[in-house]
Amino acid sequence: MVVVKELVKKTKDKFDKAGIENPAFNSLCLVEKAFGVSQQDLIINPATAVNDAELELFNKLVERRLNGEPLQYILGEWEFFGYRFKVGEGVLIPRDDTEVLLRTCLDILKEKPRAKVLDLCSGSGALAVVIAKETDSEVYAVEKSKDALPYIYENVNLNNADVKVIEGDVFEYYKDFNNGYFDLILSNPPYIKSDEIKGLQTEVGFEPRMALDGGEDGYDFYRFIIREWSKKLKRGGTLAFELGEGQFDTVKALMEAEGFTNITAHFDFSDIQRAINGTLNGK
Repeated sequence: MVVVKELVKKTKDKFDKAGIENPAFNSLCLVEKAFGVSQQDLIINPATAVNDAELELFNKLVERRLNGEPLQYILGEWEFFGYRFKVGEGVLIPRDDTEVLLRTCLDILKEKPRAKVLDLCSGSGALAVVIAKETDSEVYAVEKSKDALPYIYENVNLNNADVKVIEGDVFEYYKDFNNGYFDLILSNPPYIKSDEIKGLQTEVGFEPRMALDGGEDGYDFYRFIIREWSKKLKRGGTLAFELGEGQFDTVKALMEAEGFTNITAHFDFSDIQRAINGTLNGK
């Protein structure tokens, strides 16, 4: 007879040897996925037995994780800012780093009741959904990927969020919006240099390249959004981005060139400038 407690320990040891971060957490998450046994249940009844079918499923999940597949993809969902989001192959996983941009936007929107908000490169829709749930804003989400779009729709419905989802290419769709319409435009754009993507950790390699690749120098999306989409902001409106490490100065200069002022950096727990926002006052 195989009991869950033994599986947790053996799997933790496997993950530890494979160099997987937080091996105990990964092991417990897969136990919950395969057996429907919560961590609390495991504490109360550590000798819970599993049948052969459950064990086979569990072993397949473990193998996927050992092969580098992100835990979030295996679980099929992930929590972001207290909300559940469906994730899987073809969509970027919501990360803690992105909460820096989110909190920045929520603080801005406290001063902008009933604001019109646009989330570009929306991915799973995590930012748009949370903003719609946490504020009284009119929220739009633009995403090009046909793989990511089903996740946005599912996450909007899952969280009962009022978000207008638009299938569109950021480099083209700006033509369809009126100038001066939005109070806040935000984006967590692709910002990794094209030639650096192959060197990223194995888990990131499972995520869609189009959600990571920011062009030769990593700034393709920043340049275009600042140049073209800023026209869609009201005077006094705000543009906000997530940043890669070391990108603040360049993005700040791009924003200043288009008439943004009050440009501010926002730091993550590692003291990295993880988000930026500025106010459009015109050239």
